[in-house]
Amino acid sequence: MTAHSDKQQLRRLLRRRRKALSQETRRSATKKINCLLYPFIRRQKRIAVYWAVGSELSLWSLIVTAQKRGAQVYLPYIEPKKRQLWFTPCPRLPRHHATIRYLNLHHQNTGKHKVPQFNGCKIRARYLHTMLIPLLGIDHQGNRLGQGGGFYDATLATFRHRQPLLVGAGFSCQQVNIIQSENHDINIPIFVSEYGYQYLGGKH
Repeated sequence: MTAHSDKQQLRRLLRRRRKALSQETRRSATKKINCLLYPFIRRQKRIAVYWAVGSELSLWSLIVTAQKRGAQVYLPYIEPKKRQLWFTPCPRLPRHHATIRYLNLHHQNTGKHKVPQFNGCKIRARYLHTMLIPLLGIDHQGNRLGQGGGFYDATLATFRHRQPLLVGAGFSCQQVNIIQSENHDINIPIFVSEYGYQYLGGKH
C-alpha cells in the first residue's frame, strides 16, 4: 500500500469518527475548544480562522469574540487554479450561529468542498499573526492531515523561517499516533481539543 493510499484510508476513518460524534458531545466539545482558543485573540492583531464545512469544528463563537475584542479576523480565499491561499476579512457575524443565506452575505463557492469565499482586501499569510488551521487529523509530533487539497502546505512552505503562530483546532477523536509526513509538510506546534492544549514535538 502506498503512502497516498494510506492517507486516503486514514482520511475516511477520521471523517467517520468526526461524523459519529453525538450532538451533545459535539456541542459540549465545540464550546470548550472555542473558549480555550480565546487567549490567542489579540486586539488589532490579524488572526486567520476558517469557515466550518460539514462536520468540521465550528469557530463561530471564537470569531464573534475576536471581532468584539478588536482583532482583525480573516478567512482563507482560494484563487482559481492556484494552491497558495490568500486571506480576506471575515464579515461581521452575529452572536448566534446562522447560515450564510440567512445572513445574506455576499460570497462565492470555490472547489469541491464548497468553501465560502468572501470579497475584501486580500493579504498573504506572512502578514498574519496567528493562523487557526483546519484539520482532519494530527499526530503527537504535530504532523497534520488535511482534506488533501494541499492549500495550507503550499501556503506555509513559501516562508518556512517566517510564519505566523500556527494552531491546530479539532476534536480529540481526530488525533492519532502517527501520520506519515513528507518533506513539504508543515508541522503544527499547538493542538487544541476539548481536553486542552498540547504542545507538540517535531520539526517546527
